[in-house]
Order: sequence, then C-alpha cells, then structure tokens
Amino acid sequence: MYNLHKVDEYFGKVVELLEKIKSTEKENMEKAADAMVQAILQNRLIHIFGTGGHSDLGAREMFWRAGGLVPINAILDPGISLEHGARRATSVERTPGYAQAVLKQYPLEKGDVIIVTNPWGINSVTIDAAMEAKRLGLTVVANTSPGFSKAVPPDHPARHPSKRNLCDIADIVIDNHMPFTDAVVEIEGLDQKVSPVSTILTAFILNSIVALVAEKLMKKGFTPPVWMSGNIPGGDERNREYFEKYRGKIKHLW
Repeated sequence: MYNLHKVDEYFGKVVELLEKIKSTEKENMEKAADAMVQAILQNRLIHIFGTGGHSDLGAREMFWRAGGLVPINAILDPGISLEHGARRATSVERTPGYAQAVLKQYPLEKGDVIIVTNPWGINSVTIDAAMEAKRLGLTVVANTSPGFSKAVPPDHPARHPSKRNLCDIADIVIDNHMPFTDAVVEIEGLDQKVSPVSTILTAFILNSIVALVAEKLMKKGFTPPVWMSGNIPGGDERNREYFEKYRGKIKHLW
C-alpha cells in the first residue's frame, strides 16, 4: 500500500466506494427519485439540509446549480457553517432543538420531500431535522452511512440525546458507504488516515438522483425545470423565467 502512488491510492479507494454505491443503492436512489418526481408534478419543493459543517456542501451542490433541478430549496443555516467558526459549528450541530428553530424559517409543507444529508447521521441537528420533517408530513430521504452510525458508541458526545440514527428515522435511506474514519489513504508512520471521501460520495449520489428525476419526468411528458449556466449564451434568459416563477418560494433564490 505504501509503495502505491498516493494519487492512485486515493483514486482507487474512491472508485471502489462509488462502485459499491452503484451496485447496492440504485433501488433506493430510484425510490428517492420517484418521491421527488411526485413532488415536482404537484408543484412542490424538494428541500435539502446538510446538517453539519461539511455536510452543508451537499445542500450547496444541489442548489442553483447548472444542470441541477430548479425547485430545490436548500436549507443553509449560518450556525452550522464553517465560516463562522469550526468549533462553534460543531457545538451548534450538537445542540438539541436547534434544527426545529431553523426549519421554522423555511416553507416546509406536508407532501414535500426533504433530503437530510449527513454521512455520520448521529448529531442533534441531523436527528431533530429528520424527526421534525416527519412530524410535518414530509417524505424524508437520508444520505448517510448506517455502518458508521451504528459503530459510534451510544454515549459519544456527538450523539443526539435519543441515541437514534438518521438511518432509523428516514423513509428512504441511501447508504453512501462512508468508511468509519471518512479518510482512506494511509501514510507510513502516521497513525491516522488522510483524504476523506464523503463529499465525493454525496455529490455522486445527489447528482445521480437528479439524472433519474429528469429522466422520469420526461417519460411522463413533463419537461423538468433545470438551471442553465449563466456563463453560456442564453443562460440568463432561461434562468430569468425560473427566478420569477419561484420568487418568494425558494428562500435563498433572491
């Protein structure tokens, strides 16, 4: 392992995990896509909440993205964003009740779909977000690693007071197969692995679901609303229509 070039080692680990997701999670991604298709056909929103400092990147990946679906309402809370302090974000994501306060600021409605993306699936913001969304009547899709969640001791301080895991709450669970440490590359003499994979795995899952949703909508005779890059001809003109349609509906669009 130590003789392998580190670029090759990391690439190999990432591809191995992507292959595992592709071979084991298609059915669950199809289920998530079906739920999202029904929501879009009913003119509902797809909410996504990345409930942690780096999990937040999942919400940003789906929102206002060239080639991404338009009716994505990203829940972007500054309290868990790293730009306001890493230790602060960690403390906030472990605070019971915080997620409920955040979700009250967003237009969640019964019948909507929410994707809760958090590879670890154990902290208070994650668990509270999933439970509150279910209480409100949303379909909860989880992007998480059940293997990691179940390996964390019940008394770990990062856990929600209930000791529950996201994978046990969500209606649809997509296993991102994140390894226990997230990092996957070994360095000789170093007692901890480096180079995490969870962000890459999450982006693959989310964008695969986008492709499934778009295909399913087209087969139903419904052209999916998709953002175009503003950096290519016609992009601004195409997007202007969506800005007007979703003005006041998608919180962070304007």
